[in-house]
Amino acid sequence: MNLLLRSIDELQLDLDDLLFVSGIGCAAWIPSPHFNADTLHTLHGRAIAFATGAKLFNPRLLTIVVSGDGDLAAIGGNHLIHAARRNLDLKVICANNRIYGMTGGQAAATSPRGTISATTPDGCPDDPFDLCRLVLGAGAGYAARYAVTQPRELQAAIGKTLRMSGFTFIEVLSPCPTQYGRRQGLETAPELLAELREKCLPLEQWRRLPPAARRERIATGEFTREPA
Repeated sequence: MNLLLRSIDELQLDLDDLLFVSGIGCAAWIPSPHFNADTLHTLHGRAIAFATGAKLFNPRLLTIVVSGDGDLAAIGGNHLIHAARRNLDLKVICANNRIYGMTGGQAAATSPRGTISATTPDGCPDDPFDLCRLVLGAGAGYAARYAVTQPRELQAAIGKTLRMSGFTFIEVLSPCPTQYGRRQGLETAPELLAELREKCLPLEQWRRLPPAARRERIATGEFTREPA
């Protein structure tokens, strides 16, 4: 919330020209009811569908979707990939806490393999989505991933996307101490943030790691579409 509002302020954008859309979940409460602007707080998984309708009705609006990974990438995953495929002029910010944080602590499409959750007490058996690769593969013009422990880089990426046209996607690694951390043996927010700092690695450094080591780290930075 802080970095998004700072970006809007630095760009001197008029809030009357902005529309914020969110779904259901922790991150969905970021714009509504806190922003003094037009907001749509919509159904679970349907934030991008509502945003699409609003943008088509009023193309003048800078339409920004802010929601969580469960809302956007699991329940709303079909809307996500098709909005990217169509390169709709939407700015999507996904707060990824790697679990269903508000609705019970179930494993999500972004939960790392081995994650202990309400639905995977023996550890998640599946690999997670790489959301940046997913949207770029579907046709998005821009994708970036940064953690909340990288505020300068994250704010720069947000500001960049607000000036761009077409579909843009920013994945924000935003850990959940309550539902994710405590189940992984990380009992406090500082412990979870320290682990996130340790795991995040700039994209170019991550690419130089052997494949086995990459699985233990998280690549952060701006991603580009694979050549056809």
